[in-house]
Amino acid sequence: MTPSQKFLKRIGLIDPVVSAPEVNSRRSFFKSAIGGISLGGALMHSPIEQLIERTTHKVPRYSSPSDLKITDMRYCIIQNVGRTPIIRIDTNQGIYGLGEVRDGADERYALMLKSRILGQNPCNVEMLFKTIKQFGGDARQGGGVCAVEMALWDLCGKAYNVPAWQLLGGRYRDTVRMYADTPEAPTLDEFKAKIKHRLEVQGMTWLKMDISIGEVKDIPGALNNNKFWGKNLGQWNGGYMDYANTKHPFTAIQITDKGLDEMAKIISEVRDVVGYEIPLSSDHYGHFDLNNAIRFGKKVEPYRLAWLEDMVPWQYTDQYKTISDALETPILTGEDIYLLKGFKPLIDIHAVDIIHPDLATSGGLLETKRIGDYAEEHGVAMAMHFAGSPVSFMANVHCAAATQNFLALEHHSLDSPWWDTLVKTTDGRKLFEKGFANVPLTAPGLGIELVEEEIKKHLLPSDKSYFVPTPEWDDKRSHDRPWS
Repeated sequence: MTPSQKFLKRIGLIDPVVSAPEVNSRRSFFKSAIGGISLGGALMHSPIEQLIERTTHKVPRYSSPSDLKITDMRYCIIQNVGRTPIIRIDTNQGIYGLGEVRDGADERYALMLKSRILGQNPCNVEMLFKTIKQFGGDARQGGGVCAVEMALWDLCGKAYNVPAWQLLGGRYRDTVRMYADTPEAPTLDEFKAKIKHRLEVQGMTWLKMDISIGEVKDIPGALNNNKFWGKNLGQWNGGYMDYANTKHPFTAIQITDKGLDEMAKIISEVRDVVGYEIPLSSDHYGHFDLNNAIRFGKKVEPYRLAWLEDMVPWQYTDQYKTISDALETPILTGEDIYLLKGFKPLIDIHAVDIIHPDLATSGGLLETKRIGDYAEEHGVAMAMHFAGSPVSFMANVHCAAATQNFLALEHHSLDSPWWDTLVKTTDGRKLFEKGFANVPLTAPGLGIELVEEEIKKHLLPSDKSYFVPTPEWDDKRSHDRPWS
């Protein structure tokens, strides 16, 4: 036998002891697999590498789903919105799934779940989700569970060779509308130029602006009781009893009529630049109570904002109902809510007009679709909060494609020139163009692969590891059942 014939015998396409009909059957199969080229002639005497390449170039590269087993969970952390951990779940068949812990969260939220899923079939997504969801929570605490769920759908899609949206029940749209922040600028002229770039070059069709009491804190007579809390009224960093960590009803800061006029003036100037055809949403007002929220909302009603976001903490369902009933502008919250059960109280009494889950907190792809579907049944629309890497972005795109009442998905990194270089699409499409994300129509899983050399350029300086094995997280050391 030639080397080529020996190879064919080894893989079972030539077997001298089988019956003639079976030989003919195998030969017919092999001929069709290589496009009708016979086993004789030049092919049988080709170099073995050419033979393998020619006989397998059309063979599907996806796996045997029933035999898949999870073998490892690894991570890297990129400098994106502070810190954004990306996880990779490996399997015994060489395929892997990508997920992302929410921006600003700890990779250990995900790593602690490894011992609960090791050795399991990743295609049993719902069963594994029910196993681990007890370890998630609101805001960044949900990041680990959601990262694992994303990676499982990526794996499952690759195993069955279908896009993730197909596994969620199919798609409603081929492109996903995005919204972006209004860019900051030191002067009005520079601001106008940046807005023009947002609309005409980047093609955005929906914008959002921050309008905080911090904008007017230095104007005499604009606020009441603000100086007690310090100079900057920063919303993000501080001690436990500082302004940043004091919930809205408990600061006793009030906005004067002068302060409301000044805040409304800022919105008016932005609206004059943007125009009224483009939806303009608003966010990050600062920490003040229900009464001042309603006063502010009424003041800015003439500017027809697309929504007022997170006016008070999301847990205050009754207060949201009061605000929603008092104002004409749509009310929105949800980026820190974990699971459908957290959204139900707001949806059931129509306390908000729009829900706003962050898929990296709300429970991942399937749970977020369930949240959207439940809201739709109650006449509530869904926008999606997002501030992470292209991994979570694509998870959002698949979920948005599969959810009917979806409005728009946030893109927080339009001005970062390296953001979309972190991945490549597996079907050659662009991640997004002219204000819309492209839904992968055929690419399996999430439809992306990491670009290693680019990821390594943006690793967190304090942790430069890149998907190294994590055996220290293999052992399960507790009994997790939450009932007796």
